[in-house]
Amino acid sequence: MAEGGLERGARPVEAGRLRALPPYLFEELARLRDEKAAAGVQVADLSIGDPDLGAPPAAVEALRKYAGDKRLHRYTPAWAVEEFKRAAAAYMRGRYGVDLDPGVEITPVIGTKEGIANLSLALVDPGALALVPDPGYPVYARSVGFAGGRVRFMSLDQSRDFLPDLDAFAGERPRLMFLNYPNNPTSAVAGRRFYARAVEFGLETGACIVSDAAYNEITFDGYASPSILQVEGAMEVAVEFHSFSKTYGVPGWRVGFAAGRRDAICALKTIKSNIDSGVPGMILLAARDMLEGAAGHIAESLGEYAARRALLRAALDRAGIAWHESPATLYLWARVPGGMKSMDFARLLLDRAGVMVAPGVGFGAGGEGYFRLSITCPRDDIAAAGQRLEEVSTAWKT
Repeated sequence: MAEGGLERGARPVEAGRLRALPPYLFEELARLRDEKAAAGVQVADLSIGDPDLGAPPAAVEALRKYAGDKRLHRYTPAWAVEEFKRAAAAYMRGRYGVDLDPGVEITPVIGTKEGIANLSLALVDPGALALVPDPGYPVYARSVGFAGGRVRFMSLDQSRDFLPDLDAFAGERPRLMFLNYPNNPTSAVAGRRFYARAVEFGLETGACIVSDAAYNEITFDGYASPSILQVEGAMEVAVEFHSFSKTYGVPGWRVGFAAGRRDAICALKTIKSNIDSGVPGMILLAARDMLEGAAGHIAESLGEYAARRALLRAALDRAGIAWHESPATLYLWARVPGGMKSMDFARLLLDRAGVMVAPGVGFGAGGEGYFRLSITCPRDDIAAAGQRLEEVSTAWKT
């Protein structure tokens, strides 16, 4: 019997689409981190954007209350979905001045990761082209691949403020184009002018513009992120995803919504109705309550994040590491010092300082030369990581 219980010569059980996936570089770092922890090292993990501040207390109490409603123990009732969609529409109107029909232009998703992946299945035929940012959130390219589509990467260069050059793709006829601002991993932001050009691109090429707005409310210094749906013509070409994970600190609740282009929303709903049974009703109603009354919690969270961000920026300065200035996201996007490769630098920090960061190459070839740090851990951990970075900085200062 061969390893894994397969007879010799037997085919592997996984589908070819899984065997075609590129190696996941963070797996090696996770293994090294676990080895360090097993050896007694207190690893300061700044690699993952996993909010730690928790949900608004009122939302937790609401969730407890809704959990006692037996109607919500069954498949998600239509009335709960409709109440959530109406609240999402009110949020979009109040925050962005965008009027949406909650019946046909909004749908809840089980977190935006799921929604984005299923939108690719809904809109991408085998062989169809999708434009994907590089560096970028890996789900964009992988979901297109799972749907049988082709990926062409759009370079996000610092010289262009990490915005893609859309004119370089004017002759293409993509099915989808993914945008993500405020951006993960670079923390860059996009303004109304860029979104207007993106909408124009969609109208010219027929591309559905997928705007991942997961970090729209994670902003500092008075900056407010726009929505692509504010641009004239956007409702003809764009779908925007909004996440509760980062905004309200509830990544484990798995809830968000998609809004915009009617035919794309309809296609997404069709795929989802054949794959999942929706967000649990009790979570939808608690999420509705957050949309309607958690502004104070967001402001309080942003205050804490701002303090952490300042602490980490100062630590990077002392360590001689350059970082990208941005008014948004939970990340700092920093230059790898000393001409090292990003994965080698991440290994060095973990091995010599007990600090774990995300190597830029893990987000695509365009991320080489950079690394990402997250502020989703307590100030004490960030302070400890900063001190350790400074202690080992002779490795690249000399």
